[in-house]
Amino acid sequence: MTPSRTLDRTRHELAQFLMTRRARVSPQEAGLPTGQRRRTPGLRREEVAALAGVGVTWYTWLEQGREINVSARFLDNLSRALRLDAAERRHLFLLTHQRPPVEPGQTWCEVPSLIKRLMADLPQRPCYVLNLRWDVLTWNEAGDRLFNFSDQPPEQRNLLWMLFTEPAMQTLIDDWDNQASAILSSFRRDYARASDDPAIQSLVQMLEGVSATFRTLWHQHDVHAPCQGRRWLNIEDIGPVEFEHTSLIIDESRHLRLVYYAALEGQPGVPRLLERLSGSGGGAV
Repeated sequence: MTPSRTLDRTRHELAQFLMTRRARVSPQEAGLPTGQRRRTPGLRREEVAALAGVGVTWYTWLEQGREINVSARFLDNLSRALRLDAAERRHLFLLTHQRPPVEPGQTWCEVPSLIKRLMADLPQRPCYVLNLRWDVLTWNEAGDRLFNFSDQPPEQRNLLWMLFTEPAMQTLIDDWDNQASAILSSFRRDYARASDDPAIQSLVQMLEGVSATFRTLWHQHDVHAPCQGRRWLNIEDIGPVEFEHTSLIIDESRHLRLVYYAALEGQPGVPRLLERLSGSGGGAV
């Protein structure tokens, strides 16, 4: 299908979608006086236009499926005027812009129980779940043995906080001085998605107050390419071990991702490390 035919089809669907959504909203729901008798249910075009902050002619053209440009701000206003839910708002953006809306980042969320079951089924692979603020929301036993999350007070169980304030974490990560900048760059990408969130702003402010390294790096505004998924960790009584690591999106709308570590096979200390991670080798990592 050619792009022009696709746009013709979506404009027709947009027109039908707007008319059905408009007919669904009563004047009372929109905060408008009912007044005179109405021939059709729902809102009139001029009422939707006024609620969305545009002229009635311009809105009529949109509802007729004419080829006009619309802004994301207008679509958000229109979504509120038509009382669209999240799924309907996304559909409106897809029909109009051929792409979903940019969703504001959020840091509060709950981890689905199925993800916890998945992590428990990985006894030798350290993993944990982060939100955009890098709060460590849950982890498996191997992840706790490697990173000691359960030793942290709940309010400080945040990966960025641990990385810049915990000496044990800085010792664990090999070549910390160079790794810190790259790790902070990864966080900066998440911060940009939720920079208006008070919780993430508070975290940055607290770290600026307690870590000179964080404060210096944060104000350099360095942005690196995504890491290559390899990291050396210094394991007590074993020495440096190279890990592969990756992030898996487990809930896009809630901005949750699972971080998964796997020690590269063939290294001398890996068999002993895997025993320790699974709890069969005794002692902490």
